[in-house]
Amino acid sequence: MQVGKPILYSYFRSSCSWRVRIALALKNMDYEMITINLTKDGGQQFSEEFQALNPMKQVPALKIDGITIGQSLAIIEYLEETRPTPRLLPQDPKKRAHVRMISHLLASGIQPLQNLSVLKQVGQENQLTWAQRAISSGFNALEQILQGTAGKYCVGDEVSMADLCLAPQVANADRFKVDLTPYPTISRINKVTAGLEAFQVSHPCRQPDTPPELRA
Repeated sequence: MQVGKPILYSYFRSSCSWRVRIALALKNMDYEMITINLTKDGGQQFSEEFQALNPMKQVPALKIDGITIGQSLAIIEYLEETRPTPRLLPQDPKKRAHVRMISHLLASGIQPLQNLSVLKQVGQENQLTWAQRAISSGFNALEQILQGTAGKYCVGDEVSMADLCLAPQVANADRFKVDLTPYPTISRINKVTAGLEAFQVSHPCRQPDTPPELRA
């Protein structure tokens, strides 16, 4: 099935790219990375070459098995279906539904609202307040949901796609100075996943395109 190494188009600070990097690390996959700088040269994602690869002009994109996939959750689900070990979606249908619900809450209900492209539209002076409001609103709902689904991780005691979405969003919350005190379950799960090697090696502070001043 595999034709050469998979190629991940990524940006160090992209939370969507980070989700996929965690999945690739958890599944112990060897891949090549091509970095797409979202701020340099007016945004390298707008180049004709990259637009031909991903018409949405977004990272991540993954070339794998002779196809190119955009959208982080679609990529993770494809990896899950073709390389199912270790699994990132529970076998139990109800738990699997919870994982997908939480993943989409984070990936669709919070992250796009505080994304770079949206923040550019709201104006420099409004960006911090806008992002804080978007994240806090989503976290208020998520904290309540997790109180019914969480074990050690977001859903029970196995790392799942939901945890891959949570860690980058908590990092964004930190970056936008969101007070995490009202979200003890979110904070606890994030602390546990932060200790896992796959989350550490995929962290924005340890990528090939991380600026020297942001490296860990």
